[in-house]
Amino acid sequence: MKTSATIKAAAIGGIAILALTSCAANEGAPTENTSTSSLTGTLVGGGASSQGSAQEAWIAGFQTANPDVTVNYDPAGSGAGRDTFQQGASAFAGSDRAFKVDEIAAGPFTGCATPDVVEIPAYISPIAIIFNLDGVDSLDLDADTVAKIFTGQITKWNDPAITALNPNATLPDQAISPVHRSDKSGTTGNFTDYLGAAAPSSWTAGSVEEWPTELGGEAAQGTSGVVEAVTNGVGMIGYADASRAGDLGTVAIKVGDKFVPYSPEAAAAIVDASELESDRTEHDIAIKLDRTSTEAGVYPIVLVSYLIGCEQYTDAANAELVKSYFSYIVSEEGQKVAAEAAGSAPISADLRSKIEPAIASIK
Repeated sequence: MKTSATIKAAAIGGIAILALTSCAANEGAPTENTSTSSLTGTLVGGGASSQGSAQEAWIAGFQTANPDVTVNYDPAGSGAGRDTFQQGASAFAGSDRAFKVDEIAAGPFTGCATPDVVEIPAYISPIAIIFNLDGVDSLDLDADTVAKIFTGQITKWNDPAITALNPNATLPDQAISPVHRSDKSGTTGNFTDYLGAAAPSSWTAGSVEEWPTELGGEAAQGTSGVVEAVTNGVGMIGYADASRAGDLGTVAIKVGDKFVPYSPEAAAAIVDASELESDRTEHDIAIKLDRTSTEAGVYPIVLVSYLIGCEQYTDAANAELVKSYFSYIVSEEGQKVAAEAAGSAPISADLRSKIEPAIASIK
């Protein structure tokens, strides 16, 4: 990690939250605080573990500029983050998908004075398919083959479907052991959304945040759990935010007639090639990703992770802190520090122009 983090327990509304907090100081910088910020207080959020490294960097930068503010973020997963936000136990959530329209209608949002929420795409990152196979660093796969691996229809690494796509790789007669998230996960939701769109005949479970247990495979808690399971088991394959791929083998995905490896640039390209969802309020900015795009250079297994807050808070102090923190995150500086810390793709100027009015609406 590029910033230090302290994990501390905080009791919020009867819920114990493990909070990542970071403070940054430049070596050799003067010890006297020269900040002119008047912001004070504690801001509590939580949710997507995919945002973990980026949140550490954002917290460090924001607290340096606002030394009388403490930001706590618990990377418990997208589903947990949305639930905690709805219960009013956190002021904002990080989520690897936006709330569905019917979820917003059902509510309740305890900390919000109105039922309207602000949802902004703040973290764009490819989801890497990671594997651990002796002597193999990368593979080319198409959507149908990936779907069959994760549904147990392909069980050996030297299956003809894999060898046909990788004629120059030496693949062993070894069992494939797929790993999936055990928790409700936006990363799973985005991964299965891709499979459902690009390989509908082989993946019939649709876009789901909770892995269908009937498909089997090994379950692991959180992004860290999946990465650890794949790292520690030869023959394993899983999926995780690309920032956590490390030295594991990774898959290039077939797009059109080319195989595209993951990269921040390819992830940004698929977002720019997609449209906004319809039937949303003005400040609910949800992107409808085009998972089947054949445009050159796009990587379709991507998560767009959102920051979610109230359009109007019951607590004015939360409104001020959330508004300021969100503004920092989507700024060029905020996006730059996330890219450096987590390998994410900075949002485009066009997308920022849509986001800024939504943040300005928070009160």
